[in-house]
Amino acid sequence: MDKKIIQKAGIFYTDEERHQIIQELLSTKCSKQEIWQKYTGEDREHGQLLRWMRHLGYNTNFRPRRRIIAPNSHPMPMKKKPEQSKNSEGDSFENLQLKKRITSLEAQLKDAEMKSIAFSTMIDIAEKEFNIPIRKKANTKPSKK
Repeated sequence: MDKKIIQKAGIFYTDEERHQIIQELLSTKCSKQEIWQKYTGEDREHGQLLRWMRHLGYNTNFRPRRRIIAPNSHPMPMKKKPEQSKNSEGDSFENLQLKKRITSLEAQLKDAEMKSIAFSTMIDIAEKEFNIPIRKKANTKPSKK
């Protein structure tokens, strides 16, 4: 474990160097990004320090130190919610009624589609059996009376 080397961005770190970096992270008030930038020169560490901590057996439940950002003096206004009725049971009852209506309309649509297919099949059979054209052809001209 003492001579193991990890490569990151062309830089090699031994376990001892990683221990040192993690100790500095835990003992100072610097953030992970600041520590990472100090040792690697990169802006983002992409969770590498946490992986090192897990690998080396550190407690990974520590809370990272984040900089306190000044609160916004001009917060965005809250969106107005549509007015809801005072009785939530009424809303749920209306929703149930609408859902039932939707299911019944879907069943009616399915029946209508099946009827359409049945009528089309019936016309096809009649045209073949009796050898008469029933459907109007697409390019026909209207008759003159």
